[in-house]
Amino acid sequence: MANKSTADKVATIQKGYALEGATIELGAAIVDGELHKDAPVRLPLSMMNRHGLVAGATGTGKTVTLHMMAEQLSSAGVPVFLADIKGDLSGLATAAAGSDKLARRTESIGQAWSGKTFPVEFLALGGDGDGVPVRATITSFGPILLSRVLELNDTQESSLQLVFHFADKNNLELVDLKDLRAVIQFLISDEGKEALKDLGGLSKATAGVILRELVTLEVQGMERFFGEPEFDTAELLRTAPDGRGVISCLELPTLQTKPMVFSTFLMWLLADLFEDLPEAGDLDKPKLVFFLDEAHLLFNDASKAFLEAITTTVRLIRSKGVGIFFVTQTPKDVPADVLGQLANRVQHALRAFTPEDAKALKATVSTFPVSDYDLEETLTSAGIGEAVITVMNERGAPTPVALTRLRAPESVMGPSSAELVRSTVAGSALLAKYGTAVDNVSAYEKLTGKAGAATGAAAPGQPPVPSPEVFVPGSLGPTAIDDEARRIEEEILGRPSSRQPHSQTGTGRADGMPVPPPPARRQAPPSGGMMDDITGALGGALGSGLKSMARSMGTQLGRELLRGVFGTSSRRRR
Repeated sequence: MANKSTADKVATIQKGYALEGATIELGAAIVDGELHKDAPVRLPLSMMNRHGLVAGATGTGKTVTLHMMAEQLSSAGVPVFLADIKGDLSGLATAAAGSDKLARRTESIGQAWSGKTFPVEFLALGGDGDGVPVRATITSFGPILLSRVLELNDTQESSLQLVFHFADKNNLELVDLKDLRAVIQFLISDEGKEALKDLGGLSKATAGVILRELVTLEVQGMERFFGEPEFDTAELLRTAPDGRGVISCLELPTLQTKPMVFSTFLMWLLADLFEDLPEAGDLDKPKLVFFLDEAHLLFNDASKAFLEAITTTVRLIRSKGVGIFFVTQTPKDVPADVLGQLANRVQHALRAFTPEDAKALKATVSTFPVSDYDLEETLTSAGIGEAVITVMNERGAPTPVALTRLRAPESVMGPSSAELVRSTVAGSALLAKYGTAVDNVSAYEKLTGKAGAATGAAAPGQPPVPSPEVFVPGSLGPTAIDDEARRIEEEILGRPSSRQPHSQTGTGRADGMPVPPPPARRQAPPSGGMMDDITGALGGALGSGLKSMARSMGTQLGRELLRGVFGTSSRRRR
């Protein structure tokens, strides 16, 4: 290796990255301190669902890397999900301006650069920010993820699972925190103890701990994250009218002080996709690429059951066409069972200022294939915007390790203007669907006999008109929205759509667009409740002749089929 010439090293990289199919262009290789734009480094689009890791010390350019990758994925027609923790990914909606310095950099790596905007959908957890509100029901979130947010121990988590089981069995819908609190208070009452005698008891001490943690969540303002309408994760799979993938950008402006909450919510989104998507096998390009920033927060102090659930999800969601990229500081932040499934590696510079840093550096080097680089030296001397890369090629083998000067994003590396973000959100088709919080009959109302009341302000009736140069996902009107929703259901989710093609609709507006029906409010379930829903779902999937068989299944078996690897469940699957 020491006697290998620079030309031979460059030839190795050129051969290793000579890929045939569509690719994500990452940059140009640096060999023996010299940049070689004739040695491009790229990632096969078909291998993006083999997952990946973007790592490096603070300030080395990790966010810019995922920004650049998201742009190219969108251009290739692949939807992208990003968590915008620092608030600077909204710049994807604004074209970048050129400069002499930028032109010299892009020319040096052979990048044909031009400023562009990309189709961005701005989301916000529970409306905590300017984006379209993303909410989850308590029952959908499930006991395992909720235990993670509440920081419960194993015994308390088991008790919470009992509460969810009881609620499922008795058609007590857990929509928001007051529903869960009402069920727990009922179960420690004399009447509730009688109802639980066949299932085991719930101690008042454990119930008290859970109730106190629920109050803490409410005090921190997190009750807004739980409720209806629940966000349908299929919205993350949309493409723009021009064929580009929509980039869903979840803004987290106030959650940096609540890392457990936002990391667990990201896992809920992923778990919901995992349960909803059909098997897809190997595809020319993924259905969605999911970037999990600050990934170490997922694993800090996580229980064994939680880690096993993450590992299972990462391992199996690949075959459903979803790629996951973990973004963190060092590979040791990610458990070995998960790290072993991350075939695509983009490693920015690491620092070795302390003995712990040196240990992390050695551990990182040990995870790379044998290469022509002295990786300990390379990783500590790499500049901002440079990274050591190895990915999976089209044959499933690792590519040669290459120190790479990365491409520059074509949109703004920083936040878009607040006016542009608000304008984009106001013109989004999702605002009418998710902008108004509702509070219908659920466990709290059933157990207390009180009527439901609206919990949030209605979305604006006449949204402002976005700037002409800004793409607003879904802004083409109800017909285009319905067509895209039907496409996602039929082509991506693999289930028949109940939406009529717009050519079959009857009434319309003066401009020829059909008038969409008003959103339906969920009513209290009729007698029969959940098992009727199960029967209907199985009947639709297996044929009406099997409905009697579905009815004859035990209610507990039916419910166990509906909870996923994280204990999650969704009304859409009910």
